[in-house]
Amino acid sequence: MKPSLLIVDDEKDMLKLLQRSIRADIDCEIYTATDALAGLHIVETHPVDVALLDIRMPRIDGLELLERIKGVDPLITVIMMTAYGVIEVAVDSIKKGAYDFITKPFEHEPLIHLLTKAFERSRLLHENRHLQQRIQSEQTFQNIVGMSPAMQKVYDTIQMVSQTDVTVLITGESGTGKNLAARAIHAMSRRSAQPYVHVNCPTLPESILESELFGYKKGAFTHAMQDRKGLIEEADGGTLCLDEIGDIPLSVQTKLLQVLEEKQIKPLGQPMSIRVDVRLIASTNCNLQEKIAAKQFREDLFYRLNVVNLHMPPLRERREDIPLLAHYFLKRYNTELDRDKKGFSPELMQAFLSSRWDGNVRELANLVKRGVVLAPEDMIRPEDIGWNDRPAVGCLPDRYLDLAYRPAKQKILEEFHSRYFENLLQQAEGNVTRAAQLCGLERQHLQQILRKYGISAERFR
Repeated sequence: MKPSLLIVDDEKDMLKLLQRSIRADIDCEIYTATDALAGLHIVETHPVDVALLDIRMPRIDGLELLERIKGVDPLITVIMMTAYGVIEVAVDSIKKGAYDFITKPFEHEPLIHLLTKAFERSRLLHENRHLQQRIQSEQTFQNIVGMSPAMQKVYDTIQMVSQTDVTVLITGESGTGKNLAARAIHAMSRRSAQPYVHVNCPTLPESILESELFGYKKGAFTHAMQDRKGLIEEADGGTLCLDEIGDIPLSVQTKLLQVLEEKQIKPLGQPMSIRVDVRLIASTNCNLQEKIAAKQFREDLFYRLNVVNLHMPPLRERREDIPLLAHYFLKRYNTELDRDKKGFSPELMQAFLSSRWDGNVRELANLVKRGVVLAPEDMIRPEDIGWNDRPAVGCLPDRYLDLAYRPAKQKILEEFHSRYFENLLQQAEGNVTRAAQLCGLERQHLQQILRKYGISAERFR
């Protein structure tokens, strides 16, 4: 679909001139209007990406039209046109939401350059809105689950870097989803139709890692019975992900640095280099700075890899995502294993929310899968996954230590229900039906719980 431009100017000759001039260089749909009300009507009835507005017009001037357009669609990129000598008015328009301004009479090239940037800005704004709508409706982003502020930052970074070919270093503890992030970057990039080659570096012995990455010619070593294309060449045109790059030997690090600098590889036994077009993503769960200090990792390679750093937060730093993740895995394993578990007992969810999660999301997924397999009833309980005697970190605040067992238990359950269901309703924006779907309860059952604990869904709408 072509981008669209609205031009509003009370001089008809100027409108004709602008139309001819812009169409010569930019392929876009152009709407014109000779007064503000007609321009506003176009905005209300047609998709408009960029608006080019004259400031001085009769009745309603360009500044008021700017404010009205922003009221209809704040994503429209507005450029103001002004005559020489009234720059202060144009500057005021920037404060009111205009993207930029250009003074009359203007030359063709600066105008085209400014409009091109405006169309690009509009495209990015609409892509971002579409992304946010998709995340809100699906609660997943490229198979990554989470709605917490920490994960929103991850999604924003993935979206930005996927539009480029820069090298990305993904850091984070084991089980935080580094591989999912790498695949998301590839899937959203211009290379998405090309190969995605994932290399788990620690699983390849040092003696064969170099030959696997760079390939070899027949006769290059004793058991090289035929030519073998390396994994880097396999990824040509696409993306190469080196998982746990901190574990590769220094000799391979040196050759990898040459690949990044020269975009060439030299298979073992071949005198000539081969050019490759590969986007590199690396991941690690170790501290590469410490490895550099210990002379186990090349500092120059680190800086080549760390053009953009994407950190995947541990699960304990985004606990608000735990109910969402747990029910996501419940639905997934119910389907995979042909089961029909309805949800988690309050005691188990409280344990989930207070656990340390040293294994992060991978540990949670495995526990849910165990519960789906072993739970004898519809609801998965702590004893179904071997957590009945597990001490939950931080689940017993000091204020309950002096209480008898039953009152302490009752207080903790009341606090859990209040925090859990308030967080749930916040995610569902007060929609009880949606909240019931998220937590795996029947709507009527959820309403009974809300009434019992005095929680009003109205507060979250």
